[in-house]
Amino acid sequence: MGAKLTREGYEKLKKELVYLQTTKRREVIDAIAKARAHGDLKENAEYDAAKNEQAFLEKRVAELDDILADATVLDESNMDCSKAYLGATLTLHDIGNDRELKYMLVSKEEASFKDGKISIDSPVGKHLLGKAVGEEVEITIPAGTLRYKLLQIER
Repeated sequence: MGAKLTREGYEKLKKELVYLQTTKRREVIDAIAKARAHGDLKENAEYDAAKNEQAFLEKRVAELDDILADATVLDESNMDCSKAYLGATLTLHDIGNDRELKYMLVSKEEASFKDGKISIDSPVGKHLLGKAVGEEVEITIPAGTLRYKLLQIER
């Protein structure tokens, strides 16, 4: 079974794939052609760098193709709002630091800490899954122990 993605996450990955297959692929091909024009390929660092970038690009394109081909897009309209599940946005009270945090629970493919999206496979995400408003969780991570109280669940 493939990844479960939010509609937003699916569209973001699809947009990245199209960009890589079109614009970025053309840029890499142009860089290879330019480097090739410099002559001897054996000692051509520009050529080697462009070929490495091409390999990385093609690997990411294949990875995105696989993810999107097998992905299931969540229908958030039918989801239970009383518990923290994939696709839910949670407002938490950080008991140790006395501040509020907001995280969206997403798949590992969509995770982006800077965007407030944490993976359900992460230690924090795993502990928040299935929790209801008012529940407290204690999570041990390498940097110490986190204590959160779930204040709100939104879809």
